[in-house]
Amino acid sequence: MKLKTIAVTCSALMMLSGASAVMAYDGTKCKAPGDCWEAKPGFPDKIKGSKYDPKHSEKELNKQDAALKAMEKRNAERVEQFKKTGKWVY
Repeated sequence: MKLKTIAVTCSALMMLSGASAVMAYDGTKCKAPGDCWEAKPGFPDKIKGSKYDPKHSEKELNKQDAALKAMEKRNAERVEQFKKTGKWVY
């Protein structure tokens, strides 16, 4: 009986401590339900030209574009081969 009383008391304390932690948090201003991101203090409104600007190079962006075009070309050739033979070859 004593063990049951201790277990019930511990459970009640845990529930109360968890509920108070949830009720105490109100540090965000949500634009919509679930959209509660806020920038840290000092984060600029405009990223471009700030120290947070990633400054992507055109060369790197073009490499990615070329890789995507090559992938699409290979996939089109695979589909064409599949339509002819009925076998999918990677």
